[in-house]
Amino acid sequence: MHCRTKSGSFLALVALTLLAVTSPAWAQGDAVVPKVDIFGGYSWMDPGGSLNGVVIREMPRGFGVNATYNVDKWWGISFDVGGQYGDNADATTIMVGPRFSFRQEDERVRPFIHFLAGLHRLSPEGLNSSNGFGLATGGGLDVILTRRIDLRLIEADFVYGHHNFGPVLGRTNLNGARLRTGVVIKLGIEEPIPPSASCSAEPTEVMAGEAVRVTATGANFSKNATLIYSWNSTGGTVTGEGNVGTVNTAGLGPGSYTVTARVSDNKKKSAECSASFMVKEPPRNPPQMSCSANPTTVQSGEASTITCSCTSPDGRPVSIAGWSSTGGRVSGSGASATLDTAGAPAGSITVSATCTDDRGLSDSGSAMVNVTVPPPPPQAEKMSECEFPNKVRPGRVDNTCKAVLDDVALRLQRDADSRLVVVGQADADERKAATLAMQRADNSKAYLVKEKGIDASRIETRAGSEGGRRAEMVIVPSGASY
Repeated sequence: MHCRTKSGSFLALVALTLLAVTSPAWAQGDAVVPKVDIFGGYSWMDPGGSLNGVVIREMPRGFGVNATYNVDKWWGISFDVGGQYGDNADATTIMVGPRFSFRQEDERVRPFIHFLAGLHRLSPEGLNSSNGFGLATGGGLDVILTRRIDLRLIEADFVYGHHNFGPVLGRTNLNGARLRTGVVIKLGIEEPIPPSASCSAEPTEVMAGEAVRVTATGANFSKNATLIYSWNSTGGTVTGEGNVGTVNTAGLGPGSYTVTARVSDNKKKSAECSASFMVKEPPRNPPQMSCSANPTTVQSGEASTITCSCTSPDGRPVSIAGWSSTGGRVSGSGASATLDTAGAPAGSITVSATCTDDRGLSDSGSAMVNVTVPPPPPQAEKMSECEFPNKVRPGRVDNTCKAVLDDVALRLQRDADSRLVVVGQADADERKAATLAMQRADNSKAYLVKEKGIDASRIETRAGSEGGRRAEMVIVPSGASY
């Protein structure tokens, strides 16, 4: 009775200890589970019974071996062998049964309980051994030493054995306690996949000032872990909300930048990832310039206004300067200039200017002005002259003179807008030379009017002073004077 009371109190204490230790384990995450774990160590047992009135004393020497195949993280099938040696009896157990383990993530200790059934062999001193039915139920506490080795700090079991020694000694039931301690070797542990993270940036190329969205994704963390994300960047500022960060690239120069995310759980596991983005160099498009002239055609001496417009595709400030021309004189500033064509010959004159932005990029523009020179005013020209050789009748138009006047008439008929000036001449030694000179001119006119039908208003007569017995025929085109 004393032995049973001691065993029962011990088992109750072990049960309370296991309950206190295992209560938090239910709330933990996934644990790493070996395929097989093998225990070997020291065993002590109090058989808790008697045979034919003789108490079977405690068995302080013994060993225990247990191999458990873990079906999952919670339970497995155990095969257990034990040998106990005492002063008046020995015992051997070979049992099998389920084991339930309380596993937790990042565990330091692992409680378990099991229920075993099988062979219970009792060998009293001086008697034949008896093979009987046995049960063992209890639990223990393993302390995690390394990834593959645990220390079984304690295993406490209630061990029952039923034996029949025949009609002489009769039957006996053992209700004892067993304590074990030793080492657990864990086999078939899958190497854990370390936590990892992957990052992506969108877009990967931006202009300074445009936002970049970075997404981080954690992997191989515990299912129930709450992940925490922290952000860092080699350029710009990062603000994050959950697994998404936003990079403000305002003020960044051209180049490549890297955003790093650190993903961690609420314990000690963490992983990092990074993604790169490129800030592109601002475009360097030169300005675009166009020019026009008004008017595009001028007479020499007239002016033309040249106007140029210039824009920058990149929105940069621009200025127009450097006016020049291939002829005439150009003057002006800014977007407008004036071309002075005074003295310029007929032909085209190109006026040019240059537009430059604040980066020194430039473009040239030009406009063309056509210069015309008006024809010279018509000039009076001497066409022919008539000789007056007859001294008897010095003013008479002879046949030779008429032939000349016939040609003059044809010219006047052809050039209907022209006029004729007939200049009579006389030698100084001729009697009344001035009157004679005028007579020669009038007679020539009279022939043209009366014989050739030329309008008299188109013919003007004059007396010359150059001398000679003749009359000069001068054609005066329209617009000319004589």
